[in-house]
Amino acid sequence: MAKRRLNKQQQWRISKVQQERTARAARKEKMIGEQIEAGDLGPEQEGLIIAHYGQQLDIEALEGEDAGKVVRCFVRANIDSLVTGDRVVWRMSGNDTGVIVARCERQSLLQRPDNFGALKPVAANIDHIILVIAPEPEPHDNLIDRYLVAAEITDIPVILLLNKSDLLDDQNRDAINTLLERYRALGYRVEQTSAQTEGGKAAGVENLIAGQTCVFVGQSGVGKSSIIQTLLPDEAIRVGAVSESTGKGVHTTTTAKLFHLTCGGHLIDSPGIREFGLWHMSPSEIEYGFREIRDLIGHCKFRNCSHLGDPGCAIQAAADEGRLSRARLKSFHRILEDMAEQQARGLKLD
Repeated sequence: MAKRRLNKQQQWRISKVQQERTARAARKEKMIGEQIEAGDLGPEQEGLIIAHYGQQLDIEALEGEDAGKVVRCFVRANIDSLVTGDRVVWRMSGNDTGVIVARCERQSLLQRPDNFGALKPVAANIDHIILVIAPEPEPHDNLIDRYLVAAEITDIPVILLLNKSDLLDDQNRDAINTLLERYRALGYRVEQTSAQTEGGKAAGVENLIAGQTCVFVGQSGVGKSSIIQTLLPDEAIRVGAVSESTGKGVHTTTTAKLFHLTCGGHLIDSPGIREFGLWHMSPSEIEYGFREIRDLIGHCKFRNCSHLGDPGCAIQAAADEGRLSRARLKSFHRILEDMAEQQARGLKLD
C-alpha cells in the first residue's frame, strides 16, 4: 500500500508522540534496571504470550510454581515487537506483574501490512492457518488468493474452512462447490462446518486443531468468533453479525488472543480484516505464492516478462492449455496490477 503524504502539522504530531513514547520507555527501562540491581525481580522463566494490550501483555507461565498462571507483563525496551503466540523469558516483579526480558526463537510469524505499508506482526509460532469463508458474506476468490499467497510466503500450511454450511442452498451451492474444488485441485485441504449445528458445536473443527496452534483468518462476518465460542462456551467472545445494509462483516475482536482447548489444541483469534494487502511483496514473491505458477517461472520467452499478456508468456500458455485455472490467472493478474498501481502511487508521493 502506498505511503500516505503527511503535512507539517501531522509530522510534528508524530514526532511529538514518538518523543513522548521514547521518554516513557526510558523511564520504564530505568525502573526495571533499578529493580534488577536491587534484586527485586524473580528468577528467569519461560512463558507464552496469550494476549496483547498495547504496551502490556498477558503471559502464561510455563514452568515452576507459577505454571498456568497468567501475569500482566511489561516489556524491556530492547526487545523487538512481540505478538500473541510468542514464547518469552520473563521475571516476576512486584504487585503480581512481570517483566519480559527476552524473546525465544520463532518457528513462524504471520504478518500483514498496516495502513502505511509497514509490516505488522499478527501471531507467532503457528502450526497452520485456518482460512474461514462462508456463503454469507459471499466469498471472493481474489480475497482468498491474497490470504493464500501470504500464507505460502510464510510457509505456514493452510486449511480452507467453509463455515455456515447450513446457508448453502440451490442459489449458491454450485458456485461455492466449484470454488472449493478449485482449491482442492491445487492440494489445499478443504473442510466445512457450521456453528449453528444441533448441540451448538462446530462439527469437525476440533479434529483440525487437536495438538496444533492455529490462527483463524478471513473477512469479517464469516463466523470466526462464533466457531471459537462453540469450542469455548465459557469464554466471553463477542459475536458480530453481517450488516444487512452492506453485506459486510462487523468487526468484533479487538486484540489477538490465544485460547486453550480441551482437545489439546490452541487457537489464536485475530482481528477480522476485509482485505489482506500484499503491497509490501515483490512480483517474484507473488509468483511464488501461487503454487501452480511457481514451476512456470523462468520459462517465459523474455526474461522481463510481466505475465500480463506479453508474447511467449509461459503462464498464459499454461492457462491456454488448461493447466492453469482461468480464475486463478485472473486473480494473479489483478494482484500484480493492484500492487504495481499502489507502488506507482507511492513513488509519485515520494
